[in-house]
Amino acid sequence: MNSQTVAITEAVLAKLKDLPLEQQQQILDFVEFIEKKYVEKQLNQSESSGKRIAGLQKGKIWISEDFNEPLELKKIEE
Repeated sequence: MNSQTVAITEAVLAKLKDLPLEQQQQILDFVEFIEKKYVEKQLNQSESSGKRIAGLQKGKIWISEDFNEPLELKKIEE
């Protein structure tokens, strides 16, 4: 982080600490909204450019513990 980013972050945190809990929650909701909007914008840009963004689906899939185990071949009787 550069010094300007640190200064802005510290200023936001200082003001945030002085707000009532309800307003802090509103700020958190707004930050999450902006974050989601930014991710969606990146996703749309990557779809149009054909590039993928790693980590967008993190935690949304499941793979079996035995995924890499060899499959059993069953002999088909005729």
